Amino acid sequence: MSYERVLLANVEKPDSHTLAVYEAGGGYRTLRRALKERSPADLTAMVKASGLRGRGGAGFPTGQKWLFLPKDFAGPIYLCANADESEPGTFVNRVQMELDPHQVLEGIILSCYATRASTAYVYLRYEYGLCWRRMQAAIDQSRAAGYLGRNILGSPFSVDVHLHRGAAAYVCGEETGLIESLEGRRAWPRIKPPFPAVEGLFRRPTVVNNVETLCCVKHIVDRGVEWFRSMGPPPDPAVPHDHGSFGPKLFGLSGHVRRPGCYEAPLGITVRELIDRFGGGVRDGRRAKAAVLGGLSTGVITESEFDTPLDFVAPWRVGCLGLGTGCVTVFDETYSMVDFLYNSCRFFAHESCGQCTPCREGTRWALEILERLRAGRGRASDLDLLQEIGDNLGITPGTTICGLADGAAWPIKTALRKFREEFEARTTDH
Repeated sequence: MSYERVLLANVEKPDSHTLAVYEAGGGYRTLRRALKERSPADLTAMVKASGLRGRGGAGFPTGQKWLFLPKDFAGPIYLCANADESEPGTFVNRVQMELDPHQVLEGIILSCYATRASTAYVYLRYEYGLCWRRMQAAIDQSRAAGYLGRNILGSPFSVDVHLHRGAAAYVCGEETGLIESLEGRRAWPRIKPPFPAVEGLFRRPTVVNNVETLCCVKHIVDRGVEWFRSMGPPPDPAVPHDHGSFGPKLFGLSGHVRRPGCYEAPLGITVRELIDRFGGGVRDGRRAKAAVLGGLSTGVITESEFDTPLDFVAPWRVGCLGLGTGCVTVFDETYSMVDFLYNSCRFFAHESCGQCTPCREGTRWALEILERLRAGRGRASDLDLLQEIGDNLGITPGTTICGLADGAAWPIKTALRKFREEFEARTTDH
C-alpha cells in the first residue's frame, strides 16, 4: 500500500522544529491562503464535510463540536488544545510537539480562525519538558514572524496562543477537568450540560480538541475534503450513528515488538498489520498473546483478534471501549494478564480524582482484589466480584461524571472475559 505521510512529513528533517525548516516545506502557506480566500464559516464547513473525528479518544465529529458554539456571541471564545496525553501507552502528540511544533501551531491558528476564538491555550502535561521548550520557542518565532498576535498577516484576524503546564494528573485529559485546571482549581470534571462549547473556560464558549485533531485541520484546509475522505472506511449502514473513519492517523506501538515507535497510516489498518509491517513483529521470536488496542482504557484483545481494523467502529465488535488514542501495546506469551490487570487497576485507583463514589471506591476495591490474587490469597468469588465492579463502573452505566471510570472498567471486563482461565489458576494455585 502506497501512502504519503502528512502528519509526520517533517519529523525526519534536521532541525524540523524550527520555523525556517517548516516554512521551507510550505509551512504557514495554508494559513496565508485561508485568511485571503476563505471565511471562518468556510473552514468549519470543510471540517464538518471531511468527517474528521477527534483523535484524543472519544471520536466525536470535530465540525459538529464547532457548530455547538453559539452564533454571533459578543464575548470572547476560547480554544483549548489538549496536549495532556496522559493515556498510558500513548506518545504520538509528544512526537508532533517535539519534532514539528509549527504544524501544531498552524492547526491551532486555523482552528481559532474557523471558530472565531481570540485566545488559545495549549494544555501541556508537566512531564513533557522538551515539548514545553519546543512549543514555546515555536510560539515566539511565529509571533515574531507575524503568524500570531494582532492582524495576522495583515488580515483583520487576531489570536494569541499561551502554554499552560498541567498538574500531571490523568483526569486533566478530560476536557472539563482540563478547563477546571486551567482556571486554577482542582481538576474535578464538571457535570454536563452545559457543555464547554456553551459554557467552558472562564464560563465562555470554548472548543477543546487534541493536538492530532488540530493538525488534521491544517491538512484538510490545504488538501481538501475529498482527499481526507479518500482514506479510511466509510460509515457502516448496520451501525447507527456511525460517521465513518476518515483520514490519516498516528498510531503508537510499544511493548514486546521489535520496532516500537510512532507510525502514520490511514484509519482502518489492522492491529496485525501495524505490528508486523511497522513494528517488525513480536521480539525475541516469541508469539503474541494479547494487546491493548488503543491506550490502556480501551481494554485488551487476544492474538486471535489482531485482524481487527483500527477505526472508530471495529473495536466495539471485539468488546473494547473504542479506538481510543490508536496506540497499541503488545504482550508476548510470557506476560501475565494478572500482572497486566494489577498494573491497570493500580494506575486508575491512583488517578481517580475521588469526586464520584463509584469510581473512587470501585477502583480501590478492584486493586485490593488484584493484590490479593497476586499474593496467592485469591478466592473464586473474587473474580465474580471483580467482574461486577467492571460492569457497573463508569459514565456508560450512568454512575460517574466523567469517563475515567470507564477507562478503569474496560481493562477489567476484557481481561477477565478473555483470559478467565489465567485468573482462575491464581485462585487455586497458591
